Amino acid sequence: MSFLIDSGIMVTSQVLFFGFGWLFFMRKLFKDYEVRQYVVQVIFSVTFAFSCTMFELIIFEILGVLNSSSRYFHWKLNLCVILLILVFMVPFYIGYFVVSNIRLLHRQKLLFACVLWLTFMYFFWKLGDPFPILSPKHGILSIEQLISRVGVIGVTLMALLSGFGAVNCPYTYMSYFLRNVTDADILALERRLLQTMDMIVSKKKRIAVAHRTMFQRGEVHNKPTGFWGMIKSVTTSVAGSENLSLIQQEVDALEELSRQLFLETADLHATKERIEYSKTFQGKYFNFLGYFFSIYCVWKIFMATINIVFDRVGKTDPVTRGIEITVNYLGIQFDVKFWSQHISFILVGIIIVTSIRGLLITLTKFFYAISSSKSSNVIVLLLAQIMGMYFVSSVLLIRMSMPLEYRTIITEVLGELQFNFYHRWFDVIFLVSALSSILFLYLAHKQAPEKHMAL
Repeated sequence: MSFLIDSGIMVTSQVLFFGFGWLFFMRKLFKDYEVRQYVVQVIFSVTFAFSCTMFELIIFEILGVLNSSSRYFHWKLNLCVILLILVFMVPFYIGYFVVSNIRLLHRQKLLFACVLWLTFMYFFWKLGDPFPILSPKHGILSIEQLISRVGVIGVTLMALLSGFGAVNCPYTYMSYFLRNVTDADILALERRLLQTMDMIVSKKKRIAVAHRTMFQRGEVHNKPTGFWGMIKSVTTSVAGSENLSLIQQEVDALEELSRQLFLETADLHATKERIEYSKTFQGKYFNFLGYFFSIYCVWKIFMATINIVFDRVGKTDPVTRGIEITVNYLGIQFDVKFWSQHISFILVGIIIVTSIRGLLITLTKFFYAISSSKSSNVIVLLLAQIMGMYFVSSVLLIRMSMPLEYRTIITEVLGELQFNFYHRWFDVIFLVSALSSILFLYLAHKQAPEKHMAL
């Protein structure tokens, strides 16, 4: 009886997650598109529902909600379904919609979709060769073999996003990185933009007048006769066309300059607004957060470097370890086990909420940037694939943030994976992403004033 009640709770929560994914699809992703494929909408919502269910099971594991056997069953069921979606269903439909957009392949689109899916499976399986994730104990289509490869892709994606976010967040929040923009700078640039627009209008007017004059000459004067008349006609038209061509080239150059001036003017206005915002109470609060995240970024880069150099992975979750160090240093009586469980629950909850929120915001921006009416279905399926792999990998990494007694069922469900490898791989990619982001933002910040001076 308890198993039926537990299953009812899980099904109800999955229906709620499915409904939220459906609304997000309708209200955010596809609100500007008339053509919708319901199979794409269902796949996206199902992927979102089962991804969130994994996080729900982690919270249930910490709180002790549901029977342990029920949790284990739903862990297994959830992983089987999410792997079926990520490895078999989503790649096939991506290939199907790609082929559907090619007119020459319409008649045999099912065949070509199968070919693309087999190609994906080949490279997906070969992905395990260079990494220490293979285990001869398990079959080809076992959960361990599939989730190990999904984990490599997902952990790589998480590390890239985390590395860039750790650097970009303080760069965005801190007023230290803002350029000093005055009203005089904006007025000077706007004045130059207006002068450029006037020059464009003047030259286009000259072109229009020249075309009208040439048309009137062709209407009023008779065509020249004789040999000398023909030579005069040819030389005159060639000279005129060269002048118009030269003026048109000047117009094109001025239009390109006007576009750059307009973008620079908009950037200066945005920077001026950020400077004004940084003087408010909320702006000062975010500026403080920027300094905090800067310290966190430096510490994270330092720890990732230490972990890579010394090839180490923590055995104890950070919360328990931090409490133990504090208690030993202060020499006070404190129930480490009791409080570490509660603080770990809060920490894991924050990680889960921020991960889901951050990923959905990123997916929305990415979709708006590259989508079109023809490619939108393929892009949504790609986002569903990324989302599923991201959340599966989050479970692999969140496991280390949980006390040892809560890791047991997750370890049993995921199988004999090389968990230490995923944490080391995350540190490597995070370090590369963070250092690359620092270099990129430094060059962008350095070139901004030079570009402004050049314009």
